[in-house]
Amino acid sequence: MEHFTYRTKGTCSRQINFETDGKTVHNVEFISGCAGNTQGVAKLVEGMDVEKVIALLQNIDCNGRGTSCPAQLAEALMQAKAQVNN
Repeated sequence: MEHFTYRTKGTCSRQINFETDGKTVHNVEFISGCAGNTQGVAKLVEGMDVEKVIALLQNIDCNGRGTSCPAQLAEALMQAKAQVNN
């Protein structure tokens, strides 16, 4: 299991910390953002398959920003998966 830190773009949250082995997601923590929503997302994805989380969360838009905290988590997981699999 590797620890990752991802700096978000275009969202209220500034950063996402999480762990993955490239297959499952663990210990997601959003820094800043809407606390209730980001804590809910973190709990819901705990132990889930990385590919499923990416498919569910990518392209979610927050108020016309073109992204969202969940979409940024999907982006972070795509990058982490690529690093773990190389």
